[in-house]
Amino acid sequence: MADEDIKSLTSKRVLLGVSAGIAAYKTPDLVRRLAELGADVRVILSKNSEQFVAPLALQAVSGHAVHNHAMTAESESGMGHIDLARWADVVLIAPATANFIARLCQGAADELLTTVCVATAAPLVIAPAMNQQMWQNQATQDNVATLIQRGVRMLGPDSGEQACGEVGPGRMMQPEDIAAGLSQSFEHSSLTGTSVMITAGPTWEALDPVRGLTNHSSGLMGYAIAQAAVEAGASVTLVSGPTNLEAPQGTQCVDVISALQMHAAVMADIDRQDIFIAVAAVADYRPQLEELKKIKKNAEKVSIGLIRNPDILAEVARLPKAPFCVGFAAETHDVEQYARAKLKAKKLQLVAANHVGGDETGFGVADNAISLISSDSVTELPKQNKHALARALIVEIAQHYQASNNNL
Repeated sequence: MADEDIKSLTSKRVLLGVSAGIAAYKTPDLVRRLAELGADVRVILSKNSEQFVAPLALQAVSGHAVHNHAMTAESESGMGHIDLARWADVVLIAPATANFIARLCQGAADELLTTVCVATAAPLVIAPAMNQQMWQNQATQDNVATLIQRGVRMLGPDSGEQACGEVGPGRMMQPEDIAAGLSQSFEHSSLTGTSVMITAGPTWEALDPVRGLTNHSSGLMGYAIAQAAVEAGASVTLVSGPTNLEAPQGTQCVDVISALQMHAAVMADIDRQDIFIAVAAVADYRPQLEELKKIKKNAEKVSIGLIRNPDILAEVARLPKAPFCVGFAAETHDVEQYARAKLKAKKLQLVAANHVGGDETGFGVADNAISLISSDSVTELPKQNKHALARALIVEIAQHYQASNNNL
């Protein structure tokens, strides 16, 4: 398989909806193809689709329990359909029957799959599959045109011999072609030709050979932004503090530990960058003295002298030919107020502000929400998984970057 295909579905969350058509028998192969390209796949079976494909087969290839059409009291005690809608980076319906297309066009929410389609903010992609006469029926064509106008993407259908013995358009695309087509849903060219540097993760400021000062940053948001920037066509350098994450494919990753090391890595290569996105939670202070041996537990009290670390973002923003600078403000309170102060004090183009310290957003959680602040605007990016949020953020950054260049 091609490197670009691997890149485009790595870490992507694909929610596959299976409607009740004969082509559903191909969906275990489709799940396998998507997984081979790096996707994490969950499956929802619509009403009657179990007559065409066994749930256990889909569970075996996806590695996850399959959701059926019903919204049970148990599954909905935690608002399961909303969780699935938020989880997905993309919702793929394959096969999509004429009946399902009609219900989707109407905005029906009469079972789990249709409800998720209405509730999700993720892109919808459908792979039609039906008899050739049903596909060519004017009602079906009108429904398809309406969905396309709403932003739903169509994959297929193909033309050829059908299960009913007739020949014509309406066959579901082959699983490998659907997987390749879905890959393109995450690709765009908004940052093609640009060089982007991103800092991510925490820093570690050593007290002695075994102890140090650090923070709760997992690095997930920075890594997700790096992946999103690659998908947008950028040449990406990721300067990362210590994390347990694998560097996104297509990035040049520079591993560092301390704030001073991160500062050195950034300044060594910043001259060739067009955009600098400072996501890392860099320690403001470091110990004045790093002990060469482990500090022993002898005294009741120990005083540790701290000295200020360089402000990497502020230093980059002050350069004579500074790149387009995006800062992050993680605050426990008065988020917008502090973010605007940071924007002004450091002369940044954008600040992505988020609330930390709670259980639902910020460090160490899967979902996040951001207020993207410029000198004259605030754009709210609602709570969603960090990979989806990163893609939305990169789209906004690209628009602001291009606007700033147009104003030069």
